Amino acid sequence: MRTRQPEQLDLWLAQADNSILSPFRNFAKSLREDYDAVKAGVTLSVSNGPVEGHINRLKMLKRQMYGRARINLLERRFLLAR
Repeated sequence: MRTRQPEQLDLWLAQADNSILSPFRNFAKSLREDYDAVKAGVTLSVSNGPVEGHINRLKMLKRQMYGRARINLLERRFLLAR
C-alpha cells in the first residue's frame, strides 16, 4: 500500500483471504466491500490525508479544552498550535 503498487493489492487480498489469522481475513473482507475506493486510494496521487490530520488535531484540542473556553480561545489555540 505505501509503495502504491496497485497490482499487488489483489494478490495481498487473496493471501489475506487464505490466512489462518481471522483479523487479516476480516480486514480483507472489509476492503473488498469498498474495493473501488481502496483501489482508487492506491492508484491516485491525490489524498485527503493532510485534511484528516488537521481535523484530528482540532478534535484533540477541542477535547482538551472541553468546558473551559469558548470558540474564540479554541480558534486562537488551534492557530497557534501549528
